[in-house]
Amino acid sequence: MDLRTFHTDQLRPDNGLLAKRLLPWPTLNAPFEGAWCVVRPGTASTRHAHHEYEIFIALSGEAVLESEGERTAFAAGDVAYFPPGTDHQVVNDGTADFEMYGIWWDADTAGAFTARHDGPQEER
Repeated sequence: MDLRTFHTDQLRPDNGLLAKRLLPWPTLNAPFEGAWCVVRPGTASTRHAHHEYEIFIALSGEAVLESEGERTAFAAGDVAYFPPGTDHQVVNDGTADFEMYGIWWDADTAGAFTARHDGPQEER
């Protein structure tokens, strides 16, 4: 086991919200990247679209997802999927923090995972 402890002081501004990225480290070979994200009350993430696939997992609180001209409630336990090129934004109109985990991947990320996985045994 390789446990990485999360502390809220590790959150940094990223895309209009606060985030702590999870990127593969030597003992973690993952076909994705991800980040713990916090959207403070009365704020929103930056509306954007990108080439990666992405899912958001709502962990605590309530927010609204805006995507492709639609607004949808997003609350703890919900999971949202965005195909490449889909604009999206998380809006927190509430009075408490909204926390979620975002995961994204593309062919390059998956290919790097496969190369590490299939690499020499001593590199694993």
